[in-house]
Amino acid sequence: MLRSPSFIRLWTGTTASGIATWALPFILGLAVLERSITAVELGVVLAARTLGFLAAVPVAGVLADRHDRRRVVLWAGLVAGFAAPVIAFGMGRSVVLMAAAAAVVGAGQGACRPAFQALTAEVVAEEQRQQANAALTLSVRVTTLVAPGLTALLAVVVDTPVLLIATGVLWFGAALIPPTGTGRPPVADGAGARFTADFLDGVREARRHPWFLAGLGALTAVIATGYSATGVVLPLVSRDRYGTEAVLAAALTAYTVGALVGAVLVARWRPRAQGWTALAGLACYGFAPLSLLLPVPAPVVVAAYVLAGLGIELFNVPWFTATQREVDPRMLARVSSLDFLLSYGLAPVGLALIAPAITHFGPQPVLAACAVVCFAAPAAAALVPSSRGFRTAR
Repeated sequence: MLRSPSFIRLWTGTTASGIATWALPFILGLAVLERSITAVELGVVLAARTLGFLAAVPVAGVLADRHDRRRVVLWAGLVAGFAAPVIAFGMGRSVVLMAAAAAVVGAGQGACRPAFQALTAEVVAEEQRQQANAALTLSVRVTTLVAPGLTALLAVVVDTPVLLIATGVLWFGAALIPPTGTGRPPVADGAGARFTADFLDGVREARRHPWFLAGLGALTAVIATGYSATGVVLPLVSRDRYGTEAVLAAALTAYTVGALVGAVLVARWRPRAQGWTALAGLACYGFAPLSLLLPVPAPVVVAAYVLAGLGIELFNVPWFTATQREVDPRMLARVSSLDFLLSYGLAPVGLALIAPAITHFGPQPVLAACAVVCFAAPAAAALVPSSRGFRTAR
């Protein structure tokens, strides 16, 4: 893959968008520490970005199937790139302006995701897509591991508005660097008249693949419960059970390290029952809430997060590869947008519900329920016959 100029350009563009996406909440968190904005303003801005993302994903899925995918990436990146400096300008002046700009950045982010997914299928040959998807996710994980320290160091030299403008530069890179694909597949008969009709065509295409519906349901359940519960409870357990924030930092680092190992492993590994292996990896996330539920030593919590990170990439890479292989190329962006809309879109809902549930029932019952869901949802998905290999019967 590293000998392909087209893939290098694709990898560089997606990496730039991934860094820009990750950096915004981290930089705004630094702004809270500097008292440039308040914690409430941070919440408003990040919520606006999420709303922009959710609004743009289905529209972008339709546009990327109607038009050239490279052009959709171009305009999405440019929109996000021009909006990022507006967030910096609004800092300390207008939270409304910041929120509006963040919504536009979120829309650019949301528009890029399905278009990049479909563009990957155009740029990379089928037999190399698993390696390509592993390389793409590897860059995201390396960024997550290394970038916080680098950003904190940069914050000593430059102020947060400059860092926000730098995210805009990254979005321009995401817009301009990726290669042109092989060309837009012909739009299906009758498509193109209305957005709703086109999107529903994508939903019908998704329903044609039982393994996709089952896997998406399992992924959504794990993210909405296990991911949300551990995000809320891990800081509390680190403080109250172990008396130090070091467990929080170690667990989050362990998750990223596990994901890196998983991405490297799955780049070459081709298990016979690939779908079942991927779903087993997804179920490994259940060890994270289970470790917080039980009175175990701190190293056990860290090990559980390594397993969770390893498992999530054992799922993600085959999942993306199977979607690119099995779904009708004319509808790939729409089906991918449905994936992102549900799996990532319901995560904030899970976070919003988990915190009141913990307050009402206590952390132990909530963690127990989330662990059960994380183990049971992938197991239920594996019962669908086509889930064994993530392949649709022809």
